[in-house]
Amino acid sequence: MDSALLTVGLPVALAVIMFGLGLSLTIGDFRRVAQHPKAVVVALTCQIILLPLIAFGLIVLFSLPPLLAVGMMILAASPGGTTANLYSHLFRGDVALNITLTALNSLLAIITLPIVTNLALGYFGTGEDGVGMQIGKLVQVFAIVLVPVAIGMAVRSRSPEFAARMDKPVRIASAILLVLVVIGAILGEKDNIAEYFVSVGVITSLFCILSLGIGYAVPRLLGLSEPQAIASSFEIGIHNSTLAIAMAVTVLQSTQMAVPPAVYGVVMFFIAAGFGFLVARGTRRRTDERLAV
Repeated sequence: MDSALLTVGLPVALAVIMFGLGLSLTIGDFRRVAQHPKAVVVALTCQIILLPLIAFGLIVLFSLPPLLAVGMMILAASPGGTTANLYSHLFRGDVALNITLTALNSLLAIITLPIVTNLALGYFGTGEDGVGMQIGKLVQVFAIVLVPVAIGMAVRSRSPEFAARMDKPVRIASAILLVLVVIGAILGEKDNIAEYFVSVGVITSLFCILSLGIGYAVPRLLGLSEPQAIASSFEIGIHNSTLAIAMAVTVLQSTQMAVPPAVYGVVMFFIAAGFGFLVARGTRRRTDERLAV
């Protein structure tokens, strides 16, 4: 895995993107989230409880080897990735909810990620020692998410006309930047990517599809709005694979455990984009049907 891309390129790209998201937000957006805590509780429940159970079921179904199985559980327990905010932004989700969930998930991961990892290590009998959470990684997540967003919001508060003019160009630039990062990740792993996909390509793809689907369906079934459901789906379906890889490689010192989050970190971009287009098309169709009545 290209460490420079993972540790420098992706965080820098996402920081630029998060500034653009900040241009579309106001303090009032976050007040509305605080006034409707149901969306936060529903999304966090799906993220913290349902996803590890789904990952465990897939591991048993596919009979993954122990090290890959632990890697899948680390992935399932990792918090939502900052890229979820971009996808929510592009597909008209509740971005303020995304940012709130990313921050809360990153904080809760101090407890949940070591617990799930330790349980997986014990259950699958890898012989690895227990782990603790790296605070520095969480600080990095907060810095990437909150600091650029705060700057963007400050710019909007001082010049709302400028922020409005920049909305469409920033969306386009953000999408292009994200595509370039994905292409760079694929090119950097061209020698190993075939072997990785043979090992866990199917299971990680299924896990991504199920995560996105559950993240959207459960909130809608519980009466949350369409933007909230879109935000929840991307938050739950797009994991912080960089953090999961760092846990596997630097804490557990296992490159094999890092394979599932590494593969997921590639496939999730494409699956999430396809999911977003499907949801957007369904939303437009329902809107047209209501207007026709």
